[in-house]
Amino acid sequence: MAEAAEQFLAHQRIAVTGVSRRSDTHAANPVYVRLRDRGYEVFAVNPNAETVEGDRAYPSLSAIDGGVDAVVIATAPQHALSTVQEAHRLGVRHVWMHRGLGAGSVSAEAAAWGREHDMTVLDGGCPLMFGRTSDGFHRFVCRMSTLTGKVPREV
Repeated sequence: MAEAAEQFLAHQRIAVTGVSRRSDTHAANPVYVRLRDRGYEVFAVNPNAETVEGDRAYPSLSAIDGGVDAVVIATAPQHALSTVQEAHRLGVRHVWMHRGLGAGSVSAEAAAWGREHDMTVLDGGCPLMFGRTSDGFHRFVCRMSTLTGKVPREV
């Protein structure tokens, strides 16, 4: 998992789906903001918003000019498969289905579909648990979540 997270975070253009207009209501917002603050070129995807966190929001992955290299999926799990499929159509090969302390965005169907189509799928955990985006709190949650199976040991 650590190696897959490192490879994911080596990409500079990352979309984050599920970023909310209200920053206090959704786990995608802290991921989006931290990636932005750490120097990533990050794109908020929310079909129901024009702006989030003071930045332009995009209705879909395909609406992002120049595309992205990787996608964090932080929507309800039932939307994960269509996001993975859209990413695949656009040539994106790295997706991360967010799961922190709660149920998260993981869909077994989406993970299997992505892997069947030669995509690297991180199905659990959070980008803020690894590398230059991490902090002490997230590293602690990562250790606990690995023990409970919310962060996979292997990708």
